[in-house]
Parts: sequence; structure tokens; C-alpha cells
Amino acid sequence: MSSLTKIPLQISGYNILPLSLPPLPSFPEAATHYLYLVPHQPKIPTPTASRSLFLVNVPFDSTELHIKLLFSTQIGLPAGRIEDVQFEGQRRRGSGTDQASSPKASQNKKSKKRKRGSSGGIIEDMEGAALPPVWDRDLQTNGLTAVVLFVDRASMDAALKAVKSIRKERKEPLWGEGLEGKVPALGSARYLNHHSLTYPNKAQLLESVNNYMTRFASKEASQARSLARQRQVADADGFITVTRGGRTNPARQEVAQEQAEKQKEKQKGLDDFYRFQSREKRKQRAGELVRKFEEDKEKVRKMRERRGRFRPE
Repeated sequence: MSSLTKIPLQISGYNILPLSLPPLPSFPEAATHYLYLVPHQPKIPTPTASRSLFLVNVPFDSTELHIKLLFSTQIGLPAGRIEDVQFEGQRRRGSGTDQASSPKASQNKKSKKRKRGSSGGIIEDMEGAALPPVWDRDLQTNGLTAVVLFVDRASMDAALKAVKSIRKERKEPLWGEGLEGKVPALGSARYLNHHSLTYPNKAQLLESVNNYMTRFASKEASQARSLARQRQVADADGFITVTRGGRTNPARQEVAQEQAEKQKEKQKGLDDFYRFQSREKRKQRAGELVRKFEEDKEKVRKMRERRGRFRPE
């Protein structure tokens, strides 16, 4: 009796797909790996969940090409029906170890306060200009999960139907068959390539560093100009934005006067913007009228006194 007859078609709602792992020089015997598939049902529904498959226990050497080849050539799904493959815990480019993308870790990273004068924002914008990676391909961790996004719901249903058909025919797709030479090799070749990537050519390394520093300096200068503009230009209410650092020396008297005149011109249209400003102006005009009235009364009184003392001959 074949060993596949002892394995159920499903377990806890997951469809079981046995995969045959080819023998390796380090382990010259074929082995069987079990892949579990189920329609994707995330805790928070997404627009693409209805046409996605959730894969559990993907092989450690899985790549997007492996998954696409498995569903197209080996299972029988027409080519081009897979839109995207997303692996859990993708390893960061350029690092030598696999690191899971933990939401808690990213939250703790964001919660750290940025030091005064740091260039964190510029560095975050420079992700696309990072140094070349030192690993030729990503490796997954054991028992990893993945989400396969199909172009439509019908393609996802057809993939599940094809998996069930293969199980009934008692077939085991050969993992990685047909990808020879299309993906970087593992074993000693992987680490030899890693060594050559870790110590690149001096000219190539210098070119990468110069490109990175040029882009960094350009973004830093652009950020400095933006902050300087905010410190010099008033907003609609006449307030100056307070920014960190970048104090400038006092300008010449002519320049300062010119800027003051420009500011007065801008303030002309904002004199009566607030109600209390109009009220204060009316009070000032009323006070000015009372003051002038008192002055005129005093002048008339003095004129009458002079007329009373002065007598013509």
C-alpha cells in the first residue's frame, strides 16, 4: 500500500499536497514534504482575500518562481494566473540571517524618539539607494506561510480543484523541477557567491558609496532649504513657523527694512480680520475724537479769556 493512501485529503480544513523533494549530494535519498492549502481568510478582510490561497509549511528554499511553477506546470493551472506571492517573514536585503517581520518589533522601532538633529527621515527616503545585497536569494524559515494571489476567484478555485485531483491520482509533484539554472544554487555555491558579494570590486563599491552620498547630500540640502523657507515666510495669519535648528546671522539693515515693509504690505489686508481688531479701532477713533473735542474746548476757553482782558484804544 502506498504511503499516500494513509494520508487524508484534508486536515482541519486544509488541503494536503505532498511534494517530492529531489535527492541532494548531502542527502542522496528522496523525501516527501507536505504543503497545506486553504482559501485565505484573514482576520481583517481585504479586497483580494477572496482570490487568494493561504499556504502553510512551504519549503525553506521557496521562491516566487517555485510557487508559480508548482501551480502552472506541475498542477496544471494555465500560466500567468498568479498575480503575486507574498512570504511571511521576508529576510531583509543585505543581511545574512532570516528575520521575521514582527509587527511588535516595527512598532517598537517607530516608538523610539528621534534624536535632535538626526537624519532619520532622509535615511528612510534613501532605501532605494542602499548598497548591493550580499545574498543572491532569500531563504525562508521552516514552517513558513505564504499567500498566493490569483488574478481572479475562478483561477483560485481551479487551483484547489487541481490539487484535489492530483491527490486522487496519488501523484507527488517534484519540487523545483524545471527551475534548474533559473534560480541561484544552494549549498557551497551559495556561500562562495556570498563571499564574492561581501567583498565586491573596489571600483564598484566606490561607485555605490558615491551615488548614495550624492543622493543623501541632495536630499539633506533640499530639507535645509525647506526649513529655512518656513522660518522666513509667514503664514496667512502672520505667524512664523518655528523649526528646529538653523539659526541665521542678522541680515543687513537694508534687507531687514525691506522685509519689514513687505510684511506690512501683507498685513494690510489682515487688519480687520478679527472682530476684536475692529472693536479696538472703533475705540481708538472714539477716544481720538474725545481728545480733540477737549482740546478745542480748552482753546475756546483761552480765547474768551484773552478777549476779556484785551480792550481796544
